[in-house]
Amino acid sequence: MKRCCVAIVLIFASTALCQEGDGKAVQGTWKPMSAEFAGAKFPEAQLKAMTLVLTDGKYTVTVGEAVDKGTFKFDDKANPKSLDIVGMEGPNKGKTMLAIYELKGDTLRVCYDIAGKTRPTKFETSKELPFFLAVYRRDK
Repeated sequence: MKRCCVAIVLIFASTALCQEGDGKAVQGTWKPMSAEFAGAKFPEAQLKAMTLVLTDGKYTVTVGEAVDKGTFKFDDKANPKSLDIVGMEGPNKGKTMLAIYELKGDTLRVCYDIAGKTRPTKFETSKELPFFLAVYRRDK
């Protein structure tokens, strides 16, 4: 489960290659408030072990001692807003993940297809929709 968590969290991390619009607004450190994969919620202990840092189009996700790094770019003109995450180091190295996101103040919601096959169209997961959905709060 730990490896799956790292992969999922790492996927979220790639969110802001642009430095305008939402790209500038997402810069910083984020902590998950909730997360689920294929409809299964993550336990509180796992959420507390995760941290996402977004800086200058690069992401770093840590889950305990595991680290995932890569780049991200998003399209804040799309509906829903879209995000492409590319793993460069760690468990997602060489993977491209497709996602949608929503930024409201200090809350960031992201839904990804970890397999990188389909971009989600809604912020929901289930056994039939094996996506990763995370809601992050800016760490102040």
